[in-house]
Amino acid sequence: MGKKTTVGIAILGHGTVGSEVLRLMGEYSEDLTHRIGGELEIKGVAVSDLDKHKDSPAAHLMTTDAMSLINREDVDIVVEVIGGIDYPRQLVLAALKAGKSVVTANKALVAAHAAELAEAADEANVDLYYEAAVAAAIPVIGPLRRSLAGDRVKSVMGIVNGTTNFILDAMDSTGASYDDMLAEATRLGYAEADPTADVEGYDAASKAAILATLAFHTRVTADDVYREGISKITAADINAAKNAGHTIKLLAICERVGDTVSARVHPTLIPRDHPLASVNKSFNAIFVEAEAAGRLMFYGNGAGGAPTASAVLGDLVGAARNKVHGGRAPGESTYANLKIADFGDVSTRYHVDMDVHDQLGVLARIAEQFSNAGISLRTVRQEEKGENARLIVVTHHAYERDLAGVVEKLKSMDEVKSVNSVIRLESE
Repeated sequence: MGKKTTVGIAILGHGTVGSEVLRLMGEYSEDLTHRIGGELEIKGVAVSDLDKHKDSPAAHLMTTDAMSLINREDVDIVVEVIGGIDYPRQLVLAALKAGKSVVTANKALVAAHAAELAEAADEANVDLYYEAAVAAAIPVIGPLRRSLAGDRVKSVMGIVNGTTNFILDAMDSTGASYDDMLAEATRLGYAEADPTADVEGYDAASKAAILATLAFHTRVTADDVYREGISKITAADINAAKNAGHTIKLLAICERVGDTVSARVHPTLIPRDHPLASVNKSFNAIFVEAEAAGRLMFYGNGAGGAPTASAVLGDLVGAARNKVHGGRAPGESTYANLKIADFGDVSTRYHVDMDVHDQLGVLARIAEQFSNAGISLRTVRQEEKGENARLIVVTHHAYERDLAGVVEKLKSMDEVKSVNSVIRLESE
């Protein structure tokens, strides 16, 4: 049997990413042919509404029958850039079972159904690529699957959502409120009309699940990831962080501790000289620490049509090379089967901001609550606030469940008017 010289491609979706993939495939076609050793040929583009795309240069390739396109004998690779979970899952599973390799940018799909998809790919001896599912153009999936396959990853921590990073960065630089900067992000196109998936951490949690699965060779789903968004962060929180030499970022933090894995997404205080503190606007960055390799950082555009299409094309080249020359991409490795840590067992440091009555003995009674829970205080700062005082307490390392118990007791104290915020602190 001769070497394959043409690789048939089906593209599912023609939105921001799908249209950019098509454009770049045309612009880079000669280079891609040389790099693959064979020619990519687009066999069809599946869309939901033909009229909506009638002016597209690819209109003649379009169909509303995605399943028929997938099952064509001349299609070798299916590129899924639709978004969502249920319908793309049906299409991707059908493609894999039909012996087609799949390239997807769909983080929600991969986070929810990676085990099922990987099993289908293994059974059909085809490839499943999803570099674009996490941080778009930033190459982190490949390094975790290949470059660090011989090492032991200790932690993965990063900024993996551009919308929230834009909002927090703008709050930090202007002193404006969360609501004002969310409105600005929406106006500039960084935030969706319904920003919930971004600002409440759902998007980042899906990405954290994917990263943790690859880093620790253990199946982690989005439901295993503790999630807390940025909608409660105030200008006062940002200012307090600046005064303490910190900045606030929404971080995805994945760690291996002994025989357990923890994955969490939440607003986090980090020192202003930390590498992640300088990641501004809508950029993303992922900080990986491995036992032998040490610390590595991946930085770049984490969203947008062109950056995401770049990652899709990188995967497409890999899948096409395998079709032309033979071979398969590294499959999933979840042999470790580590236990998912209870979030209450997570240990970190905390920044607790509260309003208290400005009277003798209040500080001692508050400190006693922490002491009774076995939590030591690193710093205590008090600011006058009219007839009351603002108290900011920073703890040493403590367990999440112990800190949560203290916060509940503080809220019930007559001396404490309100607990304004509890923000975790990392990496000093």
